[in-house]
Amino acid sequence: MRIDSSSTAAAILPLVGGPANVTSVAHCMTRLRLGLADPSRADEEALRAVPGVLGVVVDDGSYQVVLGPGVVTRVTADFEQLLARPSTADELSVRGAALRERRRRDNATPFKSALRRLAAVFVPLIPALIGCGILAGVNGLLLNAGWLPGLSPALAAVASAFMALIAVFVGHNTAKEFGGTPILGGAVAAIVVYPGVAKVTAFGVTLAPGQGGVLGALAAALLATRVEKWCRGRVPEALDVLLTPTLTVLVAGLGTLYGLMYAAGLVSSAIGTAANWLLATTGAFAGLVLGGLFLPLVMLGLHQALIPIHTTLIDQQGYTVLLPVLAMAGAGQVGAAVAVYVRLRHDTSVRTTIRSALPAGLLGVGEPLIYGVSLPLGRPFLTACAGGAAGGAFVGFFAMLGDKVGATAIGPSGWALFPLLAGNRGLGLTAAVYAGGLLTGYAVGFAATYVFGVTDRVRAGATALGSPAGSGVPGDPSPRRSS
Repeated sequence: MRIDSSSTAAAILPLVGGPANVTSVAHCMTRLRLGLADPSRADEEALRAVPGVLGVVVDDGSYQVVLGPGVVTRVTADFEQLLARPSTADELSVRGAALRERRRRDNATPFKSALRRLAAVFVPLIPALIGCGILAGVNGLLLNAGWLPGLSPALAAVASAFMALIAVFVGHNTAKEFGGTPILGGAVAAIVVYPGVAKVTAFGVTLAPGQGGVLGALAAALLATRVEKWCRGRVPEALDVLLTPTLTVLVAGLGTLYGLMYAAGLVSSAIGTAANWLLATTGAFAGLVLGGLFLPLVMLGLHQALIPIHTTLIDQQGYTVLLPVLAMAGAGQVGAAVAVYVRLRHDTSVRTTIRSALPAGLLGVGEPLIYGVSLPLGRPFLTACAGGAAGGAFVGFFAMLGDKVGATAIGPSGWALFPLLAGNRGLGLTAAVYAGGLLTGYAVGFAATYVFGVTDRVRAGATALGSPAGSGVPGDPSPRRSS
């Protein structure tokens, strides 16, 4: 059933304290993210009862209403229109940024803040990674089939150009995120991929274009930002426009050539070697652990630490072997949700939530199911992790046999990952192994939840979750925590 976005937005606004309490509005793939001057004025129980709301999450000062993909875009637009009325627009602009930053500083730990800043560097690159990855897959199919040979070189150029220059984009985003001039960050990071570095020798080794990859670009831009900030405080204003960019590029550029590229190259090589060794020698066990722990990592926001690793593997090897294993966590979640749907056949509210969130879950967007179903109920979240562990072990077992399953881009998972699959034994076998992992995750997540996940306590919690006054299960594992 299609949600009336305007009605949903109108219902949410008074329940978060009204226009005067809202300091910022944003959205991601599934959530309406609100900055609230006083979060205690929000009525979480009533919000959960609003039709179309799949859950409520509070994280580091951000009040997040889980709505699901597609719906959240429409509701956010209508919500912003309500706030754009003259009575509230001035208040938003004056108070929003300061309050949001103050609450973020008060509530964020240094570690999670660092992860969020890393994510801010790499997440904007995901659309290009997805588009180029799909085109690379299409081109591979055309080459294998011998079709349209005249088009293949053009497709290869379109698909590969972004990856050839990804270091520049990483440098630009890094400087922007850490307070430097973005174009200077990009300029220094461009040194990493410049062909002329092949004439430079560092530590007795001739450098290679691309050595260090995205990690080298990240380090180069961070160094450039530090140099630029140092110059801004010391160079006379009359000479700032000339000296600061020159010194930034010179000092950071030489530091990149004679230190960072070499060190980042060692780290990048170690990441690739470790990932391949892990799956080749301990594949089933590694898949079990990675697939089983990924949902808790998402819930805590720690999965952001994996983004640079995925990007490094894609830049280095053409695909990341970790993402298909981690994607099995979503399969376990889907299986668990279906089991809850079957067992709670008389609970209309929970079953409606599952029906709304399940299509997104099949396509790899798991947050509606996490925050709308399994996490508030408690035990189904654990049995979903068991399903993810089983699917990860399945994919890892075939990696031990030499059948690598990788993804040419990050972002999608579930069935949406099929167009981005790549491996070392042909697309057919790669897709079959990945599909087998998904089915294993579905089956084990379903069976574990059906047998162990729906107890009398969970039934009571589901009743509370579906009622306007209910807020979850006593002792449930912190449903306010977010990714």
